[in-house]
Amino acid sequence: MLSNAGLVRNRRATPAGVTTRLRNARRGAASKEELAGAMPETQRFANGVELLQVSPWLENKKLKSWLWHGFSTRIGGVSGAYSAEDAPGDLNLGFTAADSREAVQRNRQLLAEAISGKSDTPIAALRQFHSNLVVVAEQGDISRQQPRKADGVISSVPGLLVAIQTADCIPVLVADRRQRIVAAFHAGWRGTVKRIVELGVGRMRLEFGCKPEDLVAAIGPGASQCCYAVGEELLSEFESQFSYARELFREVFDSDSVRTKYPMLFLTQRAPGHSPIGPQLHLDLIEANRRQLLDAGVKTSAISATGGCTNCHPELFFSHRVSRGHAGRMMSVIGIKPKR
Repeated sequence: MLSNAGLVRNRRATPAGVTTRLRNARRGAASKEELAGAMPETQRFANGVELLQVSPWLENKKLKSWLWHGFSTRIGGVSGAYSAEDAPGDLNLGFTAADSREAVQRNRQLLAEAISGKSDTPIAALRQFHSNLVVVAEQGDISRQQPRKADGVISSVPGLLVAIQTADCIPVLVADRRQRIVAAFHAGWRGTVKRIVELGVGRMRLEFGCKPEDLVAAIGPGASQCCYAVGEELLSEFESQFSYARELFREVFDSDSVRTKYPMLFLTQRAPGHSPIGPQLHLDLIEANRRQLLDAGVKTSAISATGGCTNCHPELFFSHRVSRGHAGRMMSVIGIKPKR
């Protein structure tokens, strides 16, 4: 028939594009301001260090009696590698190429002092590589010189702070209220896709017999959905692993104060539909890790979030994205107080 002459309808074997899939999920686009959270409240300690701590954990007398914890900011240190010449020192806690080892060691002492009251409290950090590998800290980790290679750590050792480092990725701390077991997980998008938090809680159950109903968890500061723009390939990655993947993504219009004030400067002669201006795909890593905690059996009421977007508040946090790679590292630490 003439109506079909020379024409072949394209029957796509691949899934619909990201825009179609998100529209099918019935979630409208949002602005960055709509998704951005408020500046989180920090606690300043006597040595000048400012930390984020979990209010429900501090208010629970039984938990507070044995648990150390904190999410560091960049405030209160001696590093000058990432600050202006006339600015006070930063609390860089990572052994980065730009900073001196002496400054980082002093910063770690300041962090330990703020959390435990003693600057010589050992901190067991990890050599992270965006995996789902979780290790169990041992007594030997107190004196270990070289960090172990992993992205999660579980501990039952009193007097030891276990730590993970971040500069946009999501830190997650977990504690068993009854057995006094603690854990810290580093969850960037790669670790999240690999279910590091869900597997980590499973490891706590396997190694120590932890019961999910006894666990409390806290999600610390990181790149929030307001700022975490990603490519379409990440939606496919998450869809391959999670039935709720589409709920973690949203189209976001990234506002620009210069464009808003001087719109005429950005007018082009391109036809409508061909301009690069439009919504970007943003990922909610905080919600992704909250869902993993729930899937692991942690109660909704036992999960806390400190808030704080590392991209929105670079004066408070280090951000790898904002600084284009020239960033220090924050630490999220948790530990068991030694018996007196």
